[in-house]
Parts: sequence; structure tokens; C-alpha cells
Amino acid sequence: MPVTAKAPWVWTGLWIVVMAAAVLTRPLMPVDETRYLAVAWEMWFGGDFLVPHLNGETYSHKPPLLFWLINLGWGVFGVNEWWPRLVAPLFGLASLFLTARLARELWPDHPTVTAIAPLMLFGGLFWALFTTLTMFDMMLTAFTLAGLIGTVRAWRHGGWGGFFLLGVGIGFGVLTKGPAILLHTLPVALAAPWWGRGVSRIWDGRKGIWYAGVFVAVILGAGIGLAWAIPAGIAGGEAYQEAIFWGQSAGRVVSSFAHRQPWWFFGAVLPVMALPWLVWPPVWKAARNFSKVGGSGEMRFCFAWLVPAMVVFSAISGKQPHYLLPELPALALIAARLLSLGGDAASISKRDQIYPGLLAVILGALLVGLNQLPLPSAPPWLDLVGTGWGGVLVAAGLAVMALGGMSLVGRICGLAAVSTVMVVVVHLAIQPVLATAYDLKPLALKLSQWQRDGVPLANYSKYHGQYNFLGRLEKPITQVGMFHPDTEKYIQAHPDAKIIAYHNVLPTNATPEAVYRYRSRFIAVWDAAVVARHPDIIRR
Repeated sequence: MPVTAKAPWVWTGLWIVVMAAAVLTRPLMPVDETRYLAVAWEMWFGGDFLVPHLNGETYSHKPPLLFWLINLGWGVFGVNEWWPRLVAPLFGLASLFLTARLARELWPDHPTVTAIAPLMLFGGLFWALFTTLTMFDMMLTAFTLAGLIGTVRAWRHGGWGGFFLLGVGIGFGVLTKGPAILLHTLPVALAAPWWGRGVSRIWDGRKGIWYAGVFVAVILGAGIGLAWAIPAGIAGGEAYQEAIFWGQSAGRVVSSFAHRQPWWFFGAVLPVMALPWLVWPPVWKAARNFSKVGGSGEMRFCFAWLVPAMVVFSAISGKQPHYLLPELPALALIAARLLSLGGDAASISKRDQIYPGLLAVILGALLVGLNQLPLPSAPPWLDLVGTGWGGVLVAAGLAVMALGGMSLVGRICGLAAVSTVMVVVVHLAIQPVLATAYDLKPLALKLSQWQRDGVPLANYSKYHGQYNFLGRLEKPITQVGMFHPDTEKYIQAHPDAKIIAYHNVLPTNATPEAVYRYRSRFIAVWDAAVVARHPDIIRR
């Protein structure tokens, strides 16, 4: 079996290793993962699969596809924690295969590109780490890739099959994260006459028919999304309609209400997201080949995918690194095509492995000596980090430096494996920290017991649903402390309640019912009667 044919087994195996480390060592991470599972859990026990809810209120921040898929798995396997943690990562794995499929559609005569593009994608540290999280962006990436595969097929071969796939990708992307899917797919489809001249001649002189097909695909996608949104908006009420039809799409563009960053943010983080490939000399050497293929239709396709998203996201005030995940396959395809021009050997010398290997060695050495670093304000959990795991990272870095006599695909497999080791080592090293400072399950189970005993529960300050799924709570936790005098009124109405509060330093003038560590702070559960006597103790 040629090495290019073995590549899918390699990236699948690396994905399994990374996911095993994540599921076995990491709790559900507050507040995002715990919040999304809380919504899925409320959908499960409440039986409302049309309008998502969080802590008894309609949840408009995300469409329901992730929650539906979690509930689908629970219907098969029963309610558990492992299935929800696999849903989004499985889309990450699917994205690797879809990237290979897209490479084959673009460059059918270059199997090396098909083999190495997914390896470079998964070998990026940011991708390998993010693929383990229960988030929406890996799902959005998979539907983006599906829609773009449909776009290439429609342009190459004509007919309606490609447009149908584009429409389905848009529709399920809408059900994943709203209209954002259009930013990742529509610019490529609209720019087809620009990039398509070097890919196929079938649409020459037929631009009107092409844009009609794109319009039909968008209408199909909108129809899929509206098939949920219209009845959900009717059932959820006027405020929910406003949120899902405006607040989570155009409202974010006009005035983002979270994650504000400067316009240059993505330009700064993208190089970090490209590690370790950024420090691998063959990538820089391959960049010299850009003049040979940079103007080709296939490369223009990738730039029509990458550049508009970068520009638009940079113009929007709300920015997070994972917003660009659907564009990372474009970077992987560009790099893979440039590398493939050097042949299978790609003129790689043994010295080229030094830099990514050295990166692993440096990170491993820093981990080993973490407790000796002169940090100005070390967090209290620093001593819990398993610094000994840094030795594994050092060994992996030395091993990759020793790689020699391997093909291009083999070298890339080796570097992707080192990235996998990095992600696994991170999980193993911080596992004691996560168990001590991030695992909310012990507190959630205690809250569940109180709730079953009929004790009212309240959370001081904004509540993100972080205990609902972990404790399998079936009643909302009341949010207090947001508008004066809601806390006092709540205590008067529920003198036997327990109030959850968050402290940088624990008060000394009263004793809480229970105390838990969370990050560098404390979570204390107070009896309402104690708070009534000492109203200031629940304030940070």
C-alpha cells in the first residue's frame, strides 16, 4: 500500500489518541461545554425539541443541531457524558476526510495533496486541541467543506447535484451556528467565474445560469434553517424571535456584545494557529513555488474562501480564534499544494526537522521546569501540574529531529504525530489541575441532592447553567444579585434556600455550608439565613 493510501489511517489513529486523552483526563469545561450540555439536558427531560432552553429560559444564542444530535445519541445509548463529548469531535474527524475529498475535487491528478492536506490540518496544534471540545465550530467546518465540495462539483460537472450539496451544507450550517455559514461558503460560489476559468470551461458564457443555481442553493439552505426557525420563533415568543432572527446574526455584526478585539487580532493569532508548520522550513521553501501555481483556479478558489472571511471577521468587533476554524482547511490545501510541487521527497533535509523538534523540546523543558520559573504571580494550583510529562515531549522532539530518509508524506505524518503528543501531554500534565480547579461535578451532585430534598437553590451573579447537566437538575437555579434588591426579596421568600456565591477570598465572619475550588477562586454555598444576617458575605 503506497504511503499516500495509508494517510487516512494515520490521521484517524491520531484523532483517536487525542480524543481518548481528552475524554479520560478532562472534565466538562465550564462555562461553554457545561452550558451546551445543560441546554441538551433540558431539551431531554423537558421534551421540548423545538425551542432550546437553559435554566428554564429560552436559549437563543445557538441553533439546535448540536443539541438534537446529543439527544439522538442519548436516545440510543441512554443519558451519558461520553456521547456529547464525541459529537463535535466526530465532525472534526469528518472534516479531515472532507478536506481530502475537496483536495481530490480540486487536484484529481495530485494524490499527494489529498494525503497531506488533512495531516497538516490535524497536525496544527490549535486544530488538534480544539477538535476535542464540545463546541459548534467543528460542525460548522464540516458543513462548510461539504458546501464547497458541492460548489466545485457544480462548476466542474454542471447539473444540480453540486448546487444541492451546497444548499444542504448551508442549511445544516444555519442549524449549527446561524447565517455565519454564508460567510464561509457564499464568497467562493459568487467568485466562481474568477477562479473557475482554470478549473473547468463548462460555465463559460453561462454566468447567469450559474448565479441562478447559487441562488437556488441559498434558498434551499435558508429553507432548511427556516423549517426550524419559523415554528421555533412562533413557539418561543416575540423576544425569542427577535433573538434568533436578528440578535445572533446581524446584531453581532452591527455591535458585538462579547469578545471584543482590535481589527488586527486575527492577523496576530493566525501564525500561532499555524504552529508547528510555521517553523518547518519546507513550508517556507515551498512558498517559492507560489509563482508557479498561485494564479491557478484551484489556488484562487482557496483564496476566495480564506480572504473574505479574514476581512469580514477582522471588521467585526467580536473575535475569537476559533471563528477561523472553517478557513484552516484552505490554508492546509494551499500549503499541501505548494509542498507537492517538490515531488514526494520535496527536497527535505534532516536539518529541516530541527525547528519543529526544537519547539517540542523547548515546550517540554519549560513544562519540566515550570515550578522553577520566576512567575510574578503564580496561581495556587501551579504545584499540581504534572511537570514530569514534559520529558515525554522532549523525547518526542528529539525523535522528530532524528527523522531521516522519509518521504514528504512520512515526514508530515511524523510532525502530525508530534503535535498529537503535545496535545496528549498537555491533557496528562494538567489533569490534576482540572480535577481540582475545574471539575464542577462534586458541587453539582451536592446541589442535586439538595434539590431532590426540596431545598430552593440560587446563584449569586450571572448563571450559565454549569451545574444543570452535571447534577441532572430538573428545576432552574434562581439567579440573584443582578438587580437590587432581588437577593433580599429571594431570601424573604425562601428562608431555607442555599445560595451559591463566588469569592476571590473566603469571608471570615461566617461559615459556608460547603466550599469548592474553581480556577483561582472559591465557590461557597451559603444558607439563606446566614446571608440574611451577613448580606455582604456573598459579594466578591
